[in-house]
Amino acid sequence: MPDMLDHNGAPISSVNATPSRVATISVVDHCLPYETHNLYDVTFHTHTIHTLLTSDPSLVHSWISTNVRSHQTGLMVGLDIEWRPNTQRNMQNPVATLQLCLGQHCLVFQILHSPSIPPSLVSFLADSNVTFFGVGIEEDAEKLLEDYNLHVVNIRDLRSFAAEKLRDRELNRAGIKSLGLRVLGLEFEKPKRISRSRWDNPWLTPQQVQYATVDAFLSYEIGRRLSVAFCRYPPT
Repeated sequence: MPDMLDHNGAPISSVNATPSRVATISVVDHCLPYETHNLYDVTFHTHTIHTLLTSDPSLVHSWISTNVRSHQTGLMVGLDIEWRPNTQRNMQNPVATLQLCLGQHCLVFQILHSPSIPPSLVSFLADSNVTFFGVGIEEDAEKLLEDYNLHVVNIRDLRSFAAEKLRDRELNRAGIKSLGLRVLGLEFEKPKRISRSRWDNPWLTPQQVQYATVDAFLSYEIGRRLSVAFCRYPPT
């Protein structure tokens, strides 16, 4: 019997992926000779995520046009942001990167260094037919609104979503690592030296791109798994 597919065309599998396994993570830098962008292939367990790193508004527009070409009601997207760590009291560094993940494709938009924000991104984030998943996504959406006047209209926090679907209130306090273990059955590392690094640099390192991609991909995959698995396989 062929795999059933979700709204994004990805195969549906059970949410209770046990026993746990350690996810291998790696990154391949395509080393393109451009100042506007670069491409990376980030491997997370059995998934290869094709990532575009750019600060060019036209390339952001192209990414959205290409990856949302078959736009349907029910589209699910992983969303995350990064910014330079605040090291002093009352310091509020602006969002440096916005990550969007749709299936095996991820965009790392260096919004801090972009000359403008493309209207297609504004429209995409404001599309009520698209659900944006993330951990603490309400705070991320508020920061995007404060820093760039970007409205992310339809958001779903993975913590409360998992707590509801798995009937476990403890998950309301879970982080992305705990949710990845519980929902995907995968353990993985989130190095603090990367999470606390200079996200406002004009050009990110491959390790930063890997970190940013994995967070956005996990937001997408956990949200997708919770959404679709319980639509067809209700908990017993």
